[in-house]
Order: sequence, then structure tokens, then C-alpha cells
Amino acid sequence: MFRTFRNLGRVTGIVRTVARHDALFLLDENNAPFFAKFGIALATLGVRPMPDIADKRKGEKLALALQTLGPGFIKLGQALSVRSDLVGDEIADDLATLQDSLPPFETALARQLIEDEFGKPLDDIFSSFEDEAIAAASIAQVHFAITTDDQPVAVKILRPGIEVAFERELELLHWLAENVERHIPKARRLRPVEVIDTLSETVAMEMDLRLEAAAGDELRASFEGDERFKVPGMDWSRTGKRVLTSERVSGVPIDEVTTLENAGHDIETLVANMARAFFLQVFRDGFFHADLHPGNLLVDEDGAIQAVDFGIMGRLDKQTRYYLAEMMIGFLTADYAKVAAVHFRAGYVPSSQSEEAFAQAARSIAEPILGLPLKDISLARLLAQLFTVTERFEMQTQPQLLLLQKTMLVAEGVGRRLHPETNMWEMARPLIEDWMENALSPEAKAAEAMSEAGKLIERLPALITDMSDSVSTLSRDGLKLHPDTVNAMSRGRRPARWPWWAGAAIIVGVLIAAGSRMAP
Repeated sequence: MFRTFRNLGRVTGIVRTVARHDALFLLDENNAPFFAKFGIALATLGVRPMPDIADKRKGEKLALALQTLGPGFIKLGQALSVRSDLVGDEIADDLATLQDSLPPFETALARQLIEDEFGKPLDDIFSSFEDEAIAAASIAQVHFAITTDDQPVAVKILRPGIEVAFERELELLHWLAENVERHIPKARRLRPVEVIDTLSETVAMEMDLRLEAAAGDELRASFEGDERFKVPGMDWSRTGKRVLTSERVSGVPIDEVTTLENAGHDIETLVANMARAFFLQVFRDGFFHADLHPGNLLVDEDGAIQAVDFGIMGRLDKQTRYYLAEMMIGFLTADYAKVAAVHFRAGYVPSSQSEEAFAQAARSIAEPILGLPLKDISLARLLAQLFTVTERFEMQTQPQLLLLQKTMLVAEGVGRRLHPETNMWEMARPLIEDWMENALSPEAKAAEAMSEAGKLIERLPALITDMSDSVSTLSRDGLKLHPDTVNAMSRGRRPARWPWWAGAAIIVGVLIAAGSRMAP
């Protein structure tokens, strides 16, 4: 009860902030229940929109409101930027430009936080430390420094108190999502609680900079020796939970086209390199940089793309990568039967639905987009629009794909700003087709089956030992049941021999339990 009253008070403040930005339109457009509209009407009594907000688009108003509300809501807005099914295309486009930036905190505090993290004076860690932050966002800020062994580095430091601030905001968002699912049945298909859970997991990763350093190391290993896409090395001796030190890289932000051209770089080649790097991360590795805005992609003097900031990363299992590749090829080749078949085979659409009708729905949203000139085709927007027509097919949101949708949208926007006449997905198409042909060949499937069989054989001795121990324990001590279970079984029954199937069920249960303990 206390949690409810506390959150209602916080929601009142949020609603008033959103009302001042004239951004309450989502409630009317998504059929909010009467009690919610009535409560909001009470909460906003006497609130008037700010005078300088009138000429802005709806999405711009919402973006400004979310920026005012704090870092958790900024992250929520960025997640909504790929959910045109919830907010519409125009609002999604405006939210995609939502910048996660705040003024830097004081340098003296940054120095103190580093000393507290490592338990020694700053001069013992860095020979010099620049006072001015080169970047500042809602979670952390970055300073340049030089180590005591004369290596130029970038030092990322978490904002003081940020963990508590995010915990409070995410707890509120989770409470709101729970109530949406409970009171608005139509919204359950969109799985708002799972969406917030995914957001919470992402933020939790960002709160421990050791995890970010590990992600950067993993991505660097995947592109070891690659001259077109590079990742800075991590300085583990100067990295902790709240401080990350990495190799300092330099270059031109990838969206500064004029500067890049003046430096002699071929812009179309840069787009091709970005498409290739995206393909390799998503399909080859199943591990991708999920925050590819221009500030995180620099072009060095040799034309290589340098990626920085690994706080938001995404993973896709192999089967999901197969489905995604088939889906993308299906759309690019206008094979809507294939698109539908993939959705049903993946379980995204229930088998009770019509595969032919789903193919027709896919055609209805794809043809208007694919009929555009190649340079204007937005595959990211096309995939997002699938959700606008799939409610009647009982298709649920796939939270594991939200980060990928966002990444595709941002990467596509960067590619279009770089070279408007080029479509990066068409550039990546041959790579995807070759990968699918190799990955789905009989030889590849046989090798994968052998690998899985090998893993099972490796676990078999331990599994047999564990099963033997379980049977020995059962023979020595007998089957131990809770007294309540014994009473419930014997209540009102005369003593009798257990039927044969009961003994068999117990043995099967023991074997399953033993096997589950050894499962990966």
C-alpha cells in the first residue's frame, strides 16, 4: 500500500511535467481507461503548457518532457524510438534524436571518485588528468589523461549517486508497466513489463564499468587484425566498478561529412565499411554495439571506423540470427511467403493464425516502402511497422529484438546522412546471403549437430555419476516426503500398495532432476 501511495505521488509530478510540455496526447491515442484519464485530469488542474512549446511537433514535445524527467526517462524515450506501433512513425523519428547528455559534474569530484575507487592518490595513477570533460551523459562523463607510463588514455567515471537515481526511476517505470498490463488488456500483447525488464538489464550493465570494459574487450577480439573497424584496448589495471580507462582514440565523428571529404575519405566506402561491420557483429558474432550514434563512431586518418562506448551491447542466439537473416532477405526480395514462414517457424506468431493472411499483411506494409527509390528504403522502419498490423495475429513483442531494432534505425540514419544515394542494407545483402548459404548448408548443420553431440558426450560421465548418486541416496535413505505431503496422501485412504506407475514416475523424476543439474 505504501509503495502504491508513494508511486502515485511521483506519478502526479511526472504527469504535471508532461502536461507542461503538452505531451499527454499518448493517453488519448492509446485508449487509456476512464479512471486513468480522470486521475490525470485531477493531477493537471491549473497546469498550462509552456508558451515556447506550441510550435513544436508532438515528438519534440515528448522528447523535451522526457529529458526534463531524468536519465531513466531518457532511456525509456530511446527505447520508444523503435516502437512506432506505440507512438507512430513521426513521434518515433523525433524520439530517435533524443540525446542522452547533461552538464558535466565538477572535476574535483571526478578526481575524488577515481582516488576512492583505487584507494590511492590520483598522481599515482595518472601523470596528468585534464580538467575539462570531453563528454558528459546521464550515467558518466569522460576525461582525457596520461598514465604514469606515458600512455594517452580516456577515463570514464560514473556520476555520483547515479545508481540510486536509476533504481528509483526504474522501480517506478516497472510499477507503471505492471499496472498497464493489469488494467489495459489490449496493452498486454506489447509486454510492457518485459520491455522495462530489458531496459533495467541494460542500465544495470552500464552501472558496472568492468562489464563495459569486458564488452569492449570481446568486441575488440572479434575484430582483431581488421583494418576497417577498430576497438580501443582496455587498461584493466586502471579500471574498476566506477572507473573505466581505455586506449585514447582520435578521429572525426562519422556524421561530419564535409570534414571527412576534405580529409580525402571516400564517403561511400565508409558506408560500406559500416554496413560490413554491422553485419559481422549481428550475424557472424551475435554480439553487437547497440549505441551506434555518430558520437560513438570516429573515422581515423586511415579511414578506419573507431568504435567507442560499450555500455549498451546486444546479443542474439544463433537461431534468432537465422530467422532475422531469412526475414531480411524475404523483405528485400519481396518474398512475403518466406517472411510469414519465418515468423511462424520462430513462434513469433501463433500457429492458430493464417500464414497466408500474415504474408498478405507483410506485403501491405512492405510494398509502399520497397517501392521507393533504393536510397529511401528503410528496412529498420519496415520491420518496426510490422507491429502496426500484427495485433490481430496475436503477435507479441520480442524484447530481445528491441536493441537490434534501435541499432538498425540509428545505423540507417547515420548511413543516410553520410551518403543519401546509398542503401547500407543493399550493401550488406550479399554478405547476409553468403552467410546464410554457408551457415545453413548440410555440412554446417552436420558440424553443428556433431558439436552438440560432443558437448553431451563430455557431460555424460558426470551425468551418470550424478544419477548413480541419486539412486544410491534413494536406496539408502528412502524417499523423503514432507509431513504435509504424507498426511495429504494418507488422509481418508486405507493402507495400500502404490501402483506400478507411481514407482516409475518417481524414478523418472529422479533421473530428470539429476539431468537438470547437469544441464548447461
